[in-house]
Amino acid sequence: MKKVTMQDIADSLSTSRISVWKALNNKPGVSDDLRMIVVNEAIKMGYIKRPFHDDNHKNNIARTVAVVMSRPESSIFWMQIIHEIAKELALNGINLMYTYMPSRWNEGDSLPPALTDGSVSGIIVLNIYLEQQLKMISNLPLPKVFLDSVPALLHDDMNGDIVFIEGRSSIREIAGRLLDIGCNKLGFIGDINYAQTNMDRYLGFVDAFSERNLKIDKTFIMTESLDLDTHYQQIERFLSSLKSMPDGFVCVSDYIAHFVQRCFTDIGIDQSKIYLTGFDNTSEHSNVAEKITSVDVQTGSMGERLANKILFALKHPNLPHEVSYVLTKVVYRNLP
Repeated sequence: MKKVTMQDIADSLSTSRISVWKALNNKPGVSDDLRMIVVNEAIKMGYIKRPFHDDNHKNNIARTVAVVMSRPESSIFWMQIIHEIAKELALNGINLMYTYMPSRWNEGDSLPPALTDGSVSGIIVLNIYLEQQLKMISNLPLPKVFLDSVPALLHDDMNGDIVFIEGRSSIREIAGRLLDIGCNKLGFIGDINYAQTNMDRYLGFVDAFSERNLKIDKTFIMTESLDLDTHYQQIERFLSSLKSMPDGFVCVSDYIAHFVQRCFTDIGIDQSKIYLTGFDNTSEHSNVAEKITSVDVQTGSMGERLANKILFALKHPNLPHEVSYVLTKVVYRNLP
């Protein structure tokens, strides 16, 4: 059989050989859309060989899976998940490749070469919340499992399995308990457009008020975009602008809660009169760890789930994609 060349790919797509070369070698000068089209065609024509089959074992799956990650706000939380993914993949004879994506994205940026040059046969996506990055990863012709997404993208847009940490019911439970003990003035802090799970948690907060026919005082709501480097400053400005404090703040994560607690101390707010809650139940932030009501996420089992999902997707690449929610449990502390 004649060996497939870059010119063959170019002819098939009615484009130039130099454009194909640039796309396959991750060089500037071609659009992201064309790059994905070229990679798809190269795989289809056999120019890029997928490594999840060999001559000795017809159904052998990929030997390398990429874990793609960015912006590790809570490094212990994420590293625990990655560690369990690596363990589970190793038990199945598969290597893990840690692949970093920048937390900021500029026009003309491209995906890491390892994701487009045939080095990996599957991708697990963690902590990627930039829409353009997610779109580019979604266009890759590889089995994919995403942990979380962004509200701007539909499930169909992701072209892979999606796992969500369920938070709507947990936050509804927390906010409902605060309301039931008389804390009718509650605040919510968290960037709801950053992640779909953040949006879900805010909706749970809204649910708690709606179920009790109570009105939310939007004075105490901060759901705006939080810049990577200015979380503390933005939260401090918000808290300092309040003429009075609510009975409590429901935070979208322990990460956000630890900034709120820091601001309480720095501004001189009496913390004893304000309930503070979070999400993730992480030990990462000593000022709130095991001190506030939070929601437990079992990182060990989460990593194992993600690994097994990519294993299944590699064995059955043509099956419909799956969207699933992993239930969580509230851990109450310092609440009546």
